Amino acid sequence: MRKLLVTGGAGFIGYHLARSLIARGDAVDILDNHGRGVRDGALLELLARPNIRMLEADLCRPGLAGELDADYDVIVHLAAIIGVAHVRARPYEVLTANVAMLETALALARRQNRLSRFVFASTSEIYAGTLHSFGIPIPTPESTPLTAGDLAEPRTSYMLSKLYGEALCRFSGVPFTILRFHNVYGPRMGMSHVIPQLLEKAHRLPAGEEPLVVASVDHRRSFCYVDDAVEQLLRMAALPACANDTFNIGTQSPEVRIGDLARVILDCVGRGNPVVAGPETPGSPSRRAPDMTKAIAATGYRSRVDLADGVRLTYDWYRDHVFENTELCAV
Repeated sequence: MRKLLVTGGAGFIGYHLARSLIARGDAVDILDNHGRGVRDGALLELLARPNIRMLEADLCRPGLAGELDADYDVIVHLAAIIGVAHVRARPYEVLTANVAMLETALALARRQNRLSRFVFASTSEIYAGTLHSFGIPIPTPESTPLTAGDLAEPRTSYMLSKLYGEALCRFSGVPFTILRFHNVYGPRMGMSHVIPQLLEKAHRLPAGEEPLVVASVDHRRSFCYVDDAVEQLLRMAALPACANDTFNIGTQSPEVRIGDLARVILDCVGRGNPVVAGPETPGSPSRRAPDMTKAIAATGYRSRVDLADGVRLTYDWYRDHVFENTELCAV
């Protein structure tokens, strides 16, 4: 039985990853300070299963690495301050805390007796500076040169923390895989992202002519359902071909206009209301889609959940747990 540590394990991807690992027969420790990962019914149900343990701790605390176990096979470091609203409100903390958490996680990785892989969660946001200043190919390959964005823009802090983090991993001396997540969505992802926000608006919209107002309506994204992202992560964490390298995680196509995403959501919710354009989100890239050629060649895996099915699965969860039952939900 493998033993894995998932930092940020009470959060969105961490929860789904831990659930998948337990189902495969692994032993999992999830570490979280519950700064954003909530103790909801889904997490409590997961923690009631065998071979999973909750470690409540703050990775920013000095000395923590020396207090944790030294027999992990894999460490997946997902903990970070994320979400556009949080990043824009706390850019200094994004820089200092995200780096401090990674330094602790890497210090812990160096103490391990049998570590086969340290997985670092980076981001598609890392391409934003190059996109803004020079343009990038879309879909975007991992080999794209990286450039910092406007340092006066709060959103740049998140990209910088991940860019620095990628470099730390490369020079850490531990076996690593860097994963650049692109627009992953699904149940229990909080309310700070476009799909749950539009789902809630559509759910509460009276049927009729009242419009659904959509920000950045002409921006385009490719979206990846969380089950596909977790499967990609698991394969990349295990395959020797993915060691000491960087990969996009996501779905390459279709690249969807946000206005068209809103239409998919209205259809899912059963509303025929019109869509009208709202203001653009500050600092938001106009297009984003990963080139998955390298990842598919390494893992043999292509995303399987299409957008309509993924939105339906996501809506069903939010309707039952949040919109109509006011269950705890990350913001």
